[in-house]
Amino acid sequence: MSRDNLHPTPDRLLHLHRCDLARNMARFYRLSIERDLFGGVIVLREWGRIGTRGQRLTEPCLHELDAQLRLLRLAQAKRRRGYVDIDA
Repeated sequence: MSRDNLHPTPDRLLHLHRCDLARNMARFYRLSIERDLFGGVIVLREWGRIGTRGQRLTEPCLHELDAQLRLLRLAQAKRRRGYVDIDA
């Protein structure tokens, strides 16, 4: 595996939204696979109310394949809770 930067592609970047006007809910959830400063692979999770900076959490992974599987599992869980994909 090369130490090149991981460029955002559809399999490495997801934008999800969940809106419910009756509950005054407008949320975003962003998942991406990136490299940290030391060349390791991380899954970056960002979430919050649409229009805000939100929060971030990084999860280190041993391999890019592990990161892709983690991203897919997280996205699947969010879709089950009502989040929908947004074109980046």
